[in-house]
Amino acid sequence: MASIKNLKKDINYTLGDIIGFVSEKVDVKGDNSKVEAIIDETINTFDVLIAKINTKGVENKKAHFNAISAELEEKATDLVAKINKL
Repeated sequence: MASIKNLKKDINYTLGDIIGFVSEKVDVKGDNSKVEAIIDETINTFDVLIAKINTKGVENKKAHFNAISAELEEKATDLVAKINKL
């Protein structure tokens, strides 16, 4: 991993793209509750990941940040799968 700054950018861009795609491209024919639920879950994921990045007193920083990066990939994949089911 290059830096914390780049990890934060990855989180912001990835989850931002998911929100943008869902809000603009997905048409559920009047029932927006599913779209809103995915957007809310994406925002909650963003908050959780940023809070984990800002955690102080981490013993092994490299492993900690690599775990956050892996969690981002996992959560983004899950969110895209939910979008595809709509």
